[in-house]
Amino acid sequence: MKNVSIGIDVGGTNTAIGVVDREGKVLVKDSIKTPTHGNIGLFIDEITKSVRELANSVATLNPKIEILGLGIGAPNANYYTGNIEFAPNLSFKGVVPMVQLLEKNFPEMKAIAITNDANAAAIGEMVFGGAQSMKNFVVYTLGTGVGSGIVVNGDIVYGHDGFAGECGHTVLIPDGRHCGCGGTGHLEAYCSASGMKRTAFELLAKYNARNSLLAQASFNEVNSKMIFEAAEKGDKVALEVFELTGKWLGIGLANTVHHLSPEAIFLFGGPTAAGSYLFSPAIESMEHNLLPIFKNRVKVLPSQLKMGDAAIVGASALVYKELDKILA
Repeated sequence: MKNVSIGIDVGGTNTAIGVVDREGKVLVKDSIKTPTHGNIGLFIDEITKSVRELANSVATLNPKIEILGLGIGAPNANYYTGNIEFAPNLSFKGVVPMVQLLEKNFPEMKAIAITNDANAAAIGEMVFGGAQSMKNFVVYTLGTGVGSGIVVNGDIVYGHDGFAGECGHTVLIPDGRHCGCGGTGHLEAYCSASGMKRTAFELLAKYNARNSLLAQASFNEVNSKMIFEAAEKGDKVALEVFELTGKWLGIGLANTVHHLSPEAIFLFGGPTAAGSYLFSPAIESMEHNLLPIFKNRVKVLPSQLKMGDAAIVGASALVYKELDKILA
């Protein structure tokens, strides 16, 4: 019998669903629109339909496959309660009992669990990625926002109420940029992909850089990939964006090291595709801001999860961790 799990990644626009084996390979996958109508009942029905179709697909490929459970990664998901709670980027208002609703449709599953997307990434890194031999590490997810998953002594840190690990909302610059959460000066406002775009436009205005490769694009058009491509061509504004983003990120990483003393910090998400343009200034800044006892002891590494499937794989890994707890 071949054991697999199903990972569900609930995003603001799309929800990705995939069947993942014990080696982290995605066997089949699907994508459905995350609804804007706010009807959670219809959304659960759509997820159920997709999961059933994927289960039938893998059963056709191998009748000896057993699906052990569902793992869900979602914004503002609370592992303790099984709920999505007041997620600002989803149309579902208030508290949504996601696990409870899915359990009604899948009573045969041995485990159904949910956590936020950054925690799912950390669990995926621990089960399938570069942290398989580590007990203490942190994953920073750099995207529209900045999330983080913290692992201490082999366990995800959820805190008292299930919402621990918001490193992206530590204050980097008091009274600085407005953050999407409503606060000011948060790390996310500077080191996310959207934060990089804001930095680019600040520099374009500062230098009146009409010759920059980024100057002809509108604010809505610019993204971290465009900034990277401009940096590759030697664009001074783009290069400074990475220098500043790395400097700010390094301060955040140093704070995380001081709090947790991890073996490694993994960086995950679109901006990390820039490689040394981001990693070099981030590591330099982190080392500059560390206490002497921590210097040159903490690795900063790219995630080893496959970018296209990472969210699904990370969510699916939650099932294996749940079953390990049951069997322990």
